[in-house]
Amino acid sequence: MIDLNFSLLKPLLVLEDDPVHQLRVSKILKTFGYRDDDVFYAQTIDFAKQICRANAIKFMLVDLKLPDGNGIDFIKSIRGKIASSVPIMVLSSWNTFEVIYKALRVGASGYVLKEKDDFELMFSIRTMLKGGAIIDPVIAKKILNHLTQSLVPELEHDEHNDINLSAREKEILDCVATGLSNREIGVELNISKYTVDVHVRNIYQKLAINSRTKAIHAAKQIGLIH
Repeated sequence: MIDLNFSLLKPLLVLEDDPVHQLRVSKILKTFGYRDDDVFYAQTIDFAKQICRANAIKFMLVDLKLPDGNGIDFIKSIRGKIASSVPIMVLSSWNTFEVIYKALRVGASGYVLKEKDDFELMFSIRTMLKGGAIIDPVIAKKILNHLTQSLVPELEHDEHNDINLSAREKEILDCVATGLSNREIGVELNISKYTVDVHVRNIYQKLAINSRTKAIHAAKQIGLIH
């Protein structure tokens, strides 16, 4: 059951040209308590801009492929002007790194794939409404894989033999590489989040790094994960 004990951000804009998906989003928003007059719907970028100019929109759900352009251009055009700090969640079928990166770079606060089921979509919207940012795990993995090559310096060959992870640490490192959070790793391995936190800190120390991204890259370099 999703916790609904938080304030709604309204009015809300949904920029989506697909009637079927628009109806799906409408039903989900109503489960949060949104009324029909709390939500504006736009099928084109031009109409969405008109809505934003006439109303103090507090939250946006934006598709990317639209009849009169790309949702990325829409986000870029309103950031710093009409909606400098409004949370914007991209809801799209596109999952290439280039598109994701552009959307986040111009000001999207989150990126979720349309293929997710209603429960996952509700969780994502709730996270945004509570002031968080949301990145679909599939997308997060793409970003991590793309960035690791440039973030971690190569380990010297003679350093490889100094790293000795325990079986449990290797198991947790594998989970980290799949994009799981410490809490999710705890559930997966049937151990407490606190225990996972301790193991992750030990892994960081042994690999001489300070982030999950760098841990993944360093582990790949020395053959701990593939």
